[in-house]
Amino acid sequence: MAGGVNRKISAASARSHTRRAKQGSPLVLPSGSFTKLLAVLFVGILALAYQAIQPAAPRIPGTPGGPPVTAPRIKLRDGRHLAYQEHGKAKDVAKYKIVFVHGFDSCRHDAVVADTLSQEIIDDLGIYIVSFDRPGYGESDPDPKRTPKSISLDIEELADKLGLGSRFYVIGFSMGGQVVWGCLKYIPHRLAGAVLLAPVVNYWWPGFPANLSNEAYYQQFRQDQWTLRVAHYTSWLTYWWNTQKWFPASSVAAHHPDILSPPDKAILSKLPLRRPHEAQVRQQGDYETLHRDMMIGFGTWEFDPMDLENPFPNGEGSVHLWQGDDDLLVPVMLQRFIAHRLPWIKYHELPQTGHVFPLAEGMCNAIVKTLLVGEATTFA
Repeated sequence: MAGGVNRKISAASARSHTRRAKQGSPLVLPSGSFTKLLAVLFVGILALAYQAIQPAAPRIPGTPGGPPVTAPRIKLRDGRHLAYQEHGKAKDVAKYKIVFVHGFDSCRHDAVVADTLSQEIIDDLGIYIVSFDRPGYGESDPDPKRTPKSISLDIEELADKLGLGSRFYVIGFSMGGQVVWGCLKYIPHRLAGAVLLAPVVNYWWPGFPANLSNEAYYQQFRQDQWTLRVAHYTSWLTYWWNTQKWFPASSVAAHHPDILSPPDKAILSKLPLRRPHEAQVRQQGDYETLHRDMMIGFGTWEFDPMDLENPFPNGEGSVHLWQGDDDLLVPVMLQRFIAHRLPWIKYHELPQTGHVFPLAEGMCNAIVKTLLVGEATTFA
């Protein structure tokens, strides 16, 4: 009996030991499961990353879910619509016809030349002005394929649809001034004259000496340096960079007060804090407005403005570039270099003046009279 008990105890001990051994064993996944788990996690991370860099579809005016169409519009060659606004004399009696190109984060209502030009000059000279929403802004359809050439052709088609004649004038402010370079390249035969008001420069235009463009580039806020790097080198990340919350993005898009010089602040202090049409500017979303401007304005261009030839070799027209010497948004040193490289441009540098000088009282009177009749007028 004693021998049998000993055998039972030994069997029980063996079972207990076996259970303890099994309880302490690590979890062993079936062959290949760990690799599959990693693959699933990797795909999940890629999906989240892809979602983060994909902008929402634009809210196109006149489509279901989009804002209403309130402005007159033309239909372009590719089916897009371009909204516009007319100012000044009726075009069928006007002597001078001007297309105005608005700047960054603006729309057709921000037609500074039309808004500040004196009625006396409009009447005396017979001036008609049309402003328009650049693609994606206001009530103009977005153009995902926008380039410096395409926007120039949009302007030409707008002029033709409105019957402005074989030649017309073009004036652009800030980012709109940069658009004028494309007009000088692609539709010079349609221009009677042109004005670039503090035109935005692309630091990667090859005509700039590297040391000069680098010096100007590093005068920007650090966050703007990175914003433009992203737009130039990895444009597909532009939406993500400007919507992520980890690092500060564009100070210009955020309207940071420190981007303005004292002369700019003095001018803006006399104006309303908010524009009555402000909600219309980005109503289609930021991507096809602000972000597209960054990608086009600071991307790789099809041409270098500093290689352009005089569109008016016989003096039948003129090109003017106006720039403030205290502009914190567009470096005056780069405009001086452009003016040196293109001596046929009539360069007007304004002392103790910032970026928004066209809003100063009397300034647009001087700009327009200088363009149309060659009369340099002082402004107050």
